[in-house]
Amino acid sequence: MILNIALILAAQLLGEVLARLLALPIPGPVIGMSLLLAGFMASKPLAERILPTSQGILAHLSLLFVPAGVGVISHAEVLGDTGLALMAALVGSTLLALIAGALTFVVLGRLTGSQEAEK
Repeated sequence: MILNIALILAAQLLGEVLARLLALPIPGPVIGMSLLLAGFMASKPLAERILPTSQGILAHLSLLFVPAGVGVISHAEVLGDTGLALMAALVGSTLLALIAGALTFVVLGRLTGSQEAEK
């Protein structure tokens, strides 16, 4: 499991290095995730090796929101000044992310010929 996490973090680091070295307008973690996806597509054993670790990380993803929640509470006075604009930005970006995720799922399902995407 430690090696798998190291591989995931190495992909993120490589993406960050490429983003900064080439001055790309794409965040490093996105580049790293794309590189990891390419690695999974090129090597099925790699994907099968990382799968249990990634499922474990996703199962405990909610723990990553605790520091963010503490940060929000510690800056409560700022929320009073800009709360309405912040709420509009959060709701809007959440809706856009859901729409983008759903469309991506449908497009990828059609590209791969998945029966689930057609329902």
